[in-house]
Amino acid sequence: MNLKKKLFKSAFYSTLSVGAIYGINKIINCICTIDDLLSTTACEYYESSFGKVCYTKEGEGTPLLLIHDLNVCSSLNEWDKVVSELAKNHTVYALDLLGCGRSDKTNVVYTNYIYMKMLTEFIDNVIKEKPDVVATGDSASFVLMACMNEDKLINKIVMINPSSLTELAKVPTNKLKFIHTMMGVPVFGTLIYNIAVNPKSIKDDFESDFFYDREKIEENTLRTYIESSQSGKTGSKYLYASIKSKYTNANVLRCLNTINNNISIIVGNSNPEYALAAAQYENQIPGMNIITIEETKKLPQLEKPDEFIAALKKLLEFI
Repeated sequence: MNLKKKLFKSAFYSTLSVGAIYGINKIINCICTIDDLLSTTACEYYESSFGKVCYTKEGEGTPLLLIHDLNVCSSLNEWDKVVSELAKNHTVYALDLLGCGRSDKTNVVYTNYIYMKMLTEFIDNVIKEKPDVVATGDSASFVLMACMNEDKLINKIVMINPSSLTELAKVPTNKLKFIHTMMGVPVFGTLIYNIAVNPKSIKDDFESDFFYDREKIEENTLRTYIESSQSGKTGSKYLYASIKSKYTNANVLRCLNTINNNISIIVGNSNPEYALAAAQYENQIPGMNIITIEETKKLPQLEKPDEFIAALKKLLEFI
């Protein structure tokens, strides 16, 4: 076989392999998004400097902004079980972070700065007054950074199981930057994402980290999270790569020692790591309010919504 034939054969099989992988990725995306569950909630869009942000607005009263966990599977649907009750006394805003849900999922390096600016713009141009903010997990970090950057932006802050200060202080390494680059490769990067984030892995996260009681995991909730991870033509892979590479991290220690906001924490006590993380924050702000919700993990607002609402009302002095 001469060189020309060898090259032709190699190119043929390479093209065939790429086509097969593309087809697999396409099938996975179609299966995961076929129910179109995200669209069952009507939303509006705000055009931020970094892309369109999907959000909902409900109720009347002082503003309350709900920010879901910075996770490719998460969306404003994280608040489905508590919004209506909170809206009885407040104008409740819930948004899809960039790279999540129905917001834009562009091919960029997602950083803590992007989310800090997005949050600032949203409050300035949509809410137009100081809201109380409730944020889950990693999202609490850019809320704190936004407060340090603009001291009159936000009123009270409630963090739900925030990431540890140790974890947030980690920065991208050369190895992590390489992983980020690989994830951005067309077709193959999507395959890597689909291997890492799939219906089974998302279900495992619910059963091991998100919920204490597996029996309380609703099928519709699980399917919504799966759909969110694949919506927007699997554009969440860019956010996933940024999170894994630590680009979304920020060392918030200086924030805690600088800002004057009233900050409190809700902890799901069935994961000891969350209690340890809360203790780190309390060491920086002695006497901060911390409420523990028994037999819950990362998402008490979904697992025990009534207890969550009672805790939130207490922390924000709703009653």
